[in-house]
Amino acid sequence: MAIRTRAPGASATARARGSAASAATARSGGSSAAKRARGGTRLRAAQQPTRLPPGIASVLSVLSSSAVVVDSNDRVLRASAAARAFGLVKGDRLMVSELAALARQVRRDGEIREGEFEVPVPRFGGRTTSFAVRVAPLGGTVGGGGLVLVLAEDQTESRRVDEVKRDFVANTSHELKTPVGALALLAETIEDAADDAEAVRRFAAKMRQEAQRLTNLVQDLITLSRIQAVEPVPDPHPVPLDLVVAEAVDRCRMKANARGIALTWVRSPGLSVLGDEDLLITALRNLLENAVAYSPERTRVVITTKRGSDGHGELSVADQGIGIPERDLERIFERFYRVDPARSRATGGTGLGLAIVKHVMAAHNGRVTVRSAEGAGSTFTLFVPLRSEQVGTGAALTREPPETAELNSTGNAQEAPK
Repeated sequence: MAIRTRAPGASATARARGSAASAATARSGGSSAAKRARGGTRLRAAQQPTRLPPGIASVLSVLSSSAVVVDSNDRVLRASAAARAFGLVKGDRLMVSELAALARQVRRDGEIREGEFEVPVPRFGGRTTSFAVRVAPLGGTVGGGGLVLVLAEDQTESRRVDEVKRDFVANTSHELKTPVGALALLAETIEDAADDAEAVRRFAAKMRQEAQRLTNLVQDLITLSRIQAVEPVPDPHPVPLDLVVAEAVDRCRMKANARGIALTWVRSPGLSVLGDEDLLITALRNLLENAVAYSPERTRVVITTKRGSDGHGELSVADQGIGIPERDLERIFERFYRVDPARSRATGGTGLGLAIVKHVMAAHNGRVTVRSAEGAGSTFTLFVPLRSEQVGTGAALTREPPETAELNSTGNAQEAPK
C-alpha cells in the first residue's frame, strides 16, 4: 500500500493561505454591508421630508408676498395661498422654470438674487402679472444643498398706478401748454395789430377765453386734488337733495338758456343725504354742464331725484344729446379722457369733470353709473347714502308721488307741461 505523506511546511502554508482567504472574504463582506447600510441611510434621509427651521412657518403665514420654500431637491416644502393662487406652485413643484433655476443658483453659491418676471395667471383670464422676486438661502451649507426661500411681490397694481401718474403729469402738462401757448400767440398778434382797434378787441376777447379755460383747468385740478385728499368725507352732515339740485341748476342756467335747452326737475321732496354740500353740488353741476354742452339746441335735460330701495338717494341727469359709443363707456371717468377731443375743447371742457364726479361719489361711499346709446342721449345717476332716519324697509319706503317742475329762466319751479 502506497502511503502519501505531506511535509509539515506545506501543511502550514496551506493553512495560512486558507486563513488569509477567509479573512479577505470577511473583509469584503463587511465592506459591502457597510456600503449597503450607508446607501440605505441616504435613501431613508432622502425619503424623509425636510423640516422647516422653527418659526419659519409662522413668519411665512403673515407675509403679504407670495412665499415659497424649496428643499435641496427643488421640492416645495411650504407655499403661501397667494403663491398657489397665482399659479407659481402646483403640488410640490415650482411651475415657473426661471424661478426654479434662480433657486438652484442661490443654493449653489449662497448669494441672494433678485429679479422681475412676467407670469401668465390662468386663474385671472391668462393675463400677465409682473412679479418682483427675491431669492435667498434659508439653511444648509453653500454648495451642499439646503433650503431656499422665494418671495414674489405682485407689481401689477403699483405699475398701473405709476403709469396713471405718468399719464396724468403728461396730460396735465399738455393741457396747460395749449392755453398758455395760445395766450402767448395772441399777445404777439395784438402787438402787431396795435394800430387796428377792431383786431385788438377781437384778439383780446380770445385771450379772455383762453385765460378762462386755463382758470377752469387749474380749478378742476385743485378740486380733484382736494377730493382725493379727503376720501372718504371726514365730517359728513345732512344735505337736502333739493338744495343740491337748486344750486347746481343755478350755476348752469345761463348756458342752458343760451342754447334754448329746457331744464326739467322730477323730484321726490324731503330727501336728505349725508355728505359734503359743496362736493355734491360740484358733481351735479359737472353732469349738467356736460348734458347742456353735448345736447342739440332746443332740447330738454331732465333731473330726477328719488329714494332708492337700497338705502341710497338717487340723483340722475338725462339728456337728448349725441350719446356715448359703447367702447368708450368704461373709460369716460378717466382723467383727461375725451370721447371727442375736438368737441370737448370747443365747448371749454377740461377733461376732468367726470373724474371729479367719480371721486366725489367714492368720497361719499356712493357710486355713479351711466346708460347711453349713440344718437339717443345719456343718463348719469348718482347714488348717495341717505340719512339713517330715512332708510327703512316695507312701509317706511312708501313713496310720495313725485313732483315735476320746469325750471324757468328765473330759477323758480313751475309745473311742467303734461
